[in-house]
Amino acid sequence: MTNVYRIFVNLNEEVDRDILFKALSLVLPKFSGFNVRLRQGVFWYYFEENGKPAPKVREENTYPCRYIVQNQNQSYLFRVSYYKNRINLEVFHVLTDGMGGINFLKELTYQYLRIAHPKLREQTGNQLSVDTSLNREDSFLKNYKKSHAKGYKTQKAYLLKGERLRKGEFGVIHGVMSVKALKEVAHRYGVSINEYLTAAFIYSIYTECMQKMTGLRPIRAAVPVNLRPFFHSVTTKNFFVMVSAEFLPEKESYSFSEVLEIVSKSLREQITKEHLENLFSYNVSNEKHLIARAVPLVLKNLAIRYVYTKAALANTTTVTNIGNISVADLYKPYIQMFGAFLAMSKGQPMKGTICSYGDRLMFTFSSVLADTSVQMGFFRRLSADGLEVEIESNGVYYE
Repeated sequence: MTNVYRIFVNLNEEVDRDILFKALSLVLPKFSGFNVRLRQGVFWYYFEENGKPAPKVREENTYPCRYIVQNQNQSYLFRVSYYKNRINLEVFHVLTDGMGGINFLKELTYQYLRIAHPKLREQTGNQLSVDTSLNREDSFLKNYKKSHAKGYKTQKAYLLKGERLRKGEFGVIHGVMSVKALKEVAHRYGVSINEYLTAAFIYSIYTECMQKMTGLRPIRAAVPVNLRPFFHSVTTKNFFVMVSAEFLPEKESYSFSEVLEIVSKSLREQITKEHLENLFSYNVSNEKHLIARAVPLVLKNLAIRYVYTKAALANTTTVTNIGNISVADLYKPYIQMFGAFLAMSKGQPMKGTICSYGDRLMFTFSSVLADTSVQMGFFRRLSADGLEVEIESNGVYYE
């Protein structure tokens, strides 16, 4: 459990390592949220400014989302690598969420392209983009209201099990499709793209793993919700909560339409400003509790590990939607695609990530399970609805 996620960008040209390192060295000092190291106090972990040079940029030669060892990475909690035409940004989640990561990767990419193509710098100058936020507000603390309701589900969910890949291996499968075509399919069902793809993932688990049997435990997908639009925030700190898309099979057989209706209803009931506010207010209230604040860190760690394990086993998987990424018009000819995926966590050996750029949407499965029947069932479901999907893997399943 590395708690590291990856966001990447594919360019229309091969990446030059020296230019990428130079770009990173120029951009990093402007982002105080990335230019830090993590320290351990008596009662809390805390950040302090990291005055060291930028971490080395390396050509990727191993599996993604590995643990970030601070003392082997200039004490930074992120890493930048590249492979052919792809730039990878991997971030320890304590730094920021996916939106904060995109914010940083876009500026790193812009700076790289300005160095690689001087004519761009002549047209744009060398400043940060006007839509790039450097805000480090704690939006949780600013927006919380005193709360005592937990709101999170902690009952155990159906868990994915099976033979695992060899130690250290990490499987990635991308499925790329048209946003326009996907919108048409989702509209036909009367749901959003996010609801449709999450339900297709859950339905695939139901058909491929539960064999359409009734179950005592629900298939439950944790779905992170970006809180910025709800509370008018532009912070680059973490600002999201988890809701749960849930499906409990109670009869002999369900059609995809039935599963989709159940999943979309469960999401819509939870994604309201009031409910989201209650979810994070409960967490902040615990953090502000005077007795909890006085507990030494060694004891806090034991308590948090227990709470984390219980919460983790309450979900079968996680499906996160990075959203549609936009770039400034001048850079569009140089950029092919963005994508993202998550590392594994306790009880969740497979996860899904949605990311789109222009008219192309990429749904990425990250997994440490050797069997790919869930992934293939998911893409068959999309194909049955008339979607054309290009599938690409990192090759781990064919070795």
